[in-house]
Amino acid sequence: MSAPLARRVEGFLDYLRVERRYAAGTIDNYRDELARLQARMESAGRGGWPDCDTALIRSLVAAEHRRGRSPGSLRILVSACRSFFRYLAREGEVATNPAVGVRLPKFRRKLPQVLDADEMTALVTVPPDSPEAVHDRALLELLYSSGLRVAELVSVRWRDLDFAEAQLTVLGKGSKTRIVPVGRHALEALRALHAQETPAHEATIFRGRGGRPLSTDAARARVRRRAREQGIWKRVYPHLLRHSCASHLLESSGDLRAVQELLGHADIGTTQIYTHLDFQHLAKVYDAAHPRARRRERD
Repeated sequence: MSAPLARRVEGFLDYLRVERRYAAGTIDNYRDELARLQARMESAGRGGWPDCDTALIRSLVAAEHRRGRSPGSLRILVSACRSFFRYLAREGEVATNPAVGVRLPKFRRKLPQVLDADEMTALVTVPPDSPEAVHDRALLELLYSSGLRVAELVSVRWRDLDFAEAQLTVLGKGSKTRIVPVGRHALEALRALHAQETPAHEATIFRGRGGRPLSTDAARARVRRRAREQGIWKRVYPHLLRHSCASHLLESSGDLRAVQELLGHADIGTTQIYTHLDFQHLAKVYDAAHPRARRRERD
């Protein structure tokens, strides 16, 4: 691997980590994508990043497509290239951004699955018959109440929770902080957990064995287990509760901006997927109730 090419990539990744405070997973993805671009540059005999052009990036995207990568995955590749050359242009190392001329592959976004209101009620109604059950009920209630990502859930501390104001301060993607409301049932479950443990102010709210902070994998396992115990045999995972929270809120309020703020989406386009879910619900009601929704079969 060419040292000059690699050095600029590492400088870019450091910039994302330190100045932009990108998540570690995003940085790892960008490193992998830019490694593919470096390999393409070297095989084409290009010695420096100013020698990269739009045709070379297009050829890389086409090659990765032939290897079977999905449109969504290819969009990450193009996004990494665009961000990298934007950084180089700001540093005065390239005159133009060759990745701008590469069209993002189109893909059909899969609509997220959700639990309906009855299923959600069944899931969170965990009998508080053991310390672990009290813990898990609070975990489920907070996931659904505030639409948290699992990484946000396991990192929240008691100091972040304001019982009086019924709100929680959350550190989200890109180290961005937001304040989210906490519903009445979630507050009750959290009060029960706090009374049971009397934890330190700095302690994480959700903990596993030995009092250590709960890991994301452990949180997922607890959600799966509780779903089975509560008689829900769908595939249930923490992000499903986030989807369900967003869909139910939008269905009731129609306020897309409020849902965007709750979820911490930087782009409202990400939140708009829940409008499609809401329309599907409307379409089902229409088909079932409207006298002219469907043609009657002829005798």
